[in-house]
Amino acid sequence: MPKLTIVLPTYNEKENLPHMVEALFNLPLDNLHLLVVDDNSPDGTGKMAEDFKSEFPGRIDVLHRTEKAGLGPAYIAGFKKAIADGADYILQMDADFSHQPKYIPQMVETLENGADMVLGSRFTKGGSVDPSWGWYRKLLSWWANRLYVPTLLHIPVYDATGGYRLWRRETLIGIDLNRIQSNGYVFQVEMAYVAVRLGYKVVEIPIHFPDRERGESKMDSRIALEAALRVFEIRRRHHGLNPLMRREEPYSEDT
Repeated sequence: MPKLTIVLPTYNEKENLPHMVEALFNLPLDNLHLLVVDDNSPDGTGKMAEDFKSEFPGRIDVLHRTEKAGLGPAYIAGFKKAIADGADYILQMDADFSHQPKYIPQMVETLENGADMVLGSRFTKGGSVDPSWGWYRKLLSWWANRLYVPTLLHIPVYDATGGYRLWRRETLIGIDLNRIQSNGYVFQVEMAYVAVRLGYKVVEIPIHFPDRERGESKMDSRIALEAALRVFEIRRRHHGLNPLMRREEPYSEDT
């Protein structure tokens, strides 16, 4: 049975982590493992994650980072560790329940039916966002994902900024994570663009995206604007990629 590792970056998610651990291990997936990547949370999230290891022996690991260095580097560190630990499928998600665990079995099924990456999408047909979103936020997010990014990058992805994704091990190796330079939320766009340029099959499934109920959001308008402006940089950096440029060797500890 393929090993599924969930990479869960955390920073001050002590309120959400117990509920997320419970929800994940209640899924009908016996091959599920959890890798918490904690950026030295002041609220003790990393210590809490360590405590859960005894409750689920052999199924939870914690990667402690010394500082809050950004979402992209946290995911890349988690991806590389998951690959080194033998994961076959690697899922990335937020800890705040905006990415609802109930979609994971469907994502696994979609991957097993031939996708190289499955994206839980807010903006594909059937997807939705929290009804509390104002019209401006809905319009801006829809425009960025359905028009701006697909038009500039020429990719058939309708939620390129979405971070709920399930990857094949071989896809993350082939992308060559050392190519990825983005730090904040534009990291998601860069990963999607590189995957498509290298010829990987990306399949979107619709999800509902509720706002977090506990803790504070890390997203603000400055981050969103930075992500939009850096799409041009991503296109310049990677437009020459093609499927012959996939990486073949797994990552070692220093690569």
